[in-house]
Amino acid sequence: MTLLTVWPETGPEQTVLRTTDAEEITTALKEHGVRFSRWSVVDGVTAENALGIYAKEVARVSETESYGYVDAMEMTPADTDEYRAKAVEFRGKFLAEHTHDDDEDRYFARGAGVFYLHIGDKVYAVFCEAGDLLSVPANTTHWFDMGTTPDYVSIRFFHDDDGWIGNFTGSDIAAKFPTFDELRSGM
Repeated sequence: MTLLTVWPETGPEQTVLRTTDAEEITTALKEHGVRFSRWSVVDGVTAENALGIYAKEVARVSETESYGYVDAMEMTPADTDEYRAKAVEFRGKFLAEHTHDDDEDRYFARGAGVFYLHIGDKVYAVFCEAGDLLSVPANTTHWFDMGTTPDYVSIRFFHDDDGWIGNFTGSDIAAKFPTFDELRSGM
């Protein structure tokens, strides 16, 4: 279930909005240039087959938004040191507040992740699950949490292959808000 929670930037003590209604989520995010939509979910999606399975949707988004670079990424739990090291590295990197010089469109083909958008004086936590497409406009301050045991496949869209590089703000704001695991446990 997709969940949008909005708090003041000072912390999560007061909830401004909490909703699972897709139309309400779309409307609340659209005010800030953030696009949210849903696609159908297909079982058995991996990074290797995601672009083929969703070829029609990928082509439509790429054409509509003029994206030239699309890839599929997968994080799957495994009882290996390599997985644990990769999960810790990715999670640590993207939990810090940052921006990108490019839009960041991400479709969750499997699993879940939370985008925290720091817009104005509010934080918008968008808990995305399989079927969700979220577009974070260029230069939007945000961070991303995939949980302590990431398990997802996502399709990422950029205008060029350097668009994913983060420009970190140095802020510790992410530490003030509930994590992916905390949000998931409260759903």
